Amino acid sequence: MSQPDELLVDVAAMVESGQSNQMSLTVVTGGAVITGRLAPEAVWRQRVSEVLTDSARLGEFAKAFTARGPAEGPPTHLHFHVARILQGPVGIPETGGMYRVSIEDVSAWTMGDFSYH
Repeated sequence: MSQPDELLVDVAAMVESGQSNQMSLTVVTGGAVITGRLAPEAVWRQRVSEVLTDSARLGEFAKAFTARGPAEGPPTHLHFHVARILQGPVGIPETGGMYRVSIEDVSAWTMGDFSYH
């Protein structure tokens, strides 16, 4: 999308302002379908930092994700947690991952997430 979808920007802004992690969303970006829950950027960064800190090999990267103050202006990215990339009849990773997606790169989206049981 050359122009970010204003409605999607508004949804992301509501997640950021409410510090909620309950909004489920599915997006198409770069040919991939990602489905999961949105998190505020600060919460997402903190969780990624914790995962990296606990890693023997990747701990040094944790500092790059240390939460910072709120960004100025409207959100530019969606921060997914407990999310999966859909491929055929399965979602990977099965337990859910953490993804950062540029709102500009979203070509389609829908409320809710898809799950396979």
